[in-house]
Amino acid sequence: MSEEQAVLVDVADGVMTITLNRGKAKNAVNKAMAEGVAAAMDELDSNDDIRVGIITGADNTFCAGMDLKAFVTGELPMLPGRGFCGFVEAPPKKPLIAAVEGFALAGGLEVMISCDLIVAADNAKFGIPEVKRGLAAAAGGLVRLPKQVPPRLAMEMALTGDFIDSAKASEIGLINRVVPAGTALEGAKALAATISANGPLAVKLSKQVIVESGDWTADNMWANQQDIVNPVFTSEDAIEGATAFAEKRAPNWKGK
Repeated sequence: MSEEQAVLVDVADGVMTITLNRGKAKNAVNKAMAEGVAAAMDELDSNDDIRVGIITGADNTFCAGMDLKAFVTGELPMLPGRGFCGFVEAPPKKPLIAAVEGFALAGGLEVMISCDLIVAADNAKFGIPEVKRGLAAAAGGLVRLPKQVPPRLAMEMALTGDFIDSAKASEIGLINRVVPAGTALEGAKALAATISANGPLAVKLSKQVIVESGDWTADNMWANQQDIVNPVFTSEDAIEGATAFAEKRAPNWKGK
């Protein structure tokens, strides 16, 4: 399957939608898909006209993980410096939303938790069942998931391989929004529209602080934050935002 078929990319109204497009294989990730996603992430970060990214799956499922048929032939769906699916070790600097229908399992869940926000259908299922295949959830399930949900629950998911549903995922804070089945992408686009209406520099640097501050201490967190966000307060967008508020109009952001 060619790279173009494995990943579909659409840009509209400042939002990039990346679709994992191997529906017959439950959108399992092979090398072509990893390469396609990596190229899309590069475009997301480098194109100033794009404010937010969404990643979703074709045919009413998100992603069933690594393509095991390709794996047994020696093909790995990873790229140097980027990891599984071309981005889990190097997520984009701009916001990325997962729109989840159906199953987000194994590497699929690891793709999902590499995103900043998650909108999921009410019938979606989540899990890291790698242990059931003699494998380990090494694309984020063992190191990223325990930082997003209570560690004991992450431990249970990792050691049992059992699935959880959207209600449980919402209860433990794994996902942001639960929507009716078939509307996850619609819900993600609504969330993306809200984000893209805000100052792009402020959004990007706010994400950076939240992502990086997990490793900061009480002694350095304020200084580290100021180093990152200072450009926001001296930006053209800050003046524009205040002016637009006073003039009761929508801001005309420049991203600088």
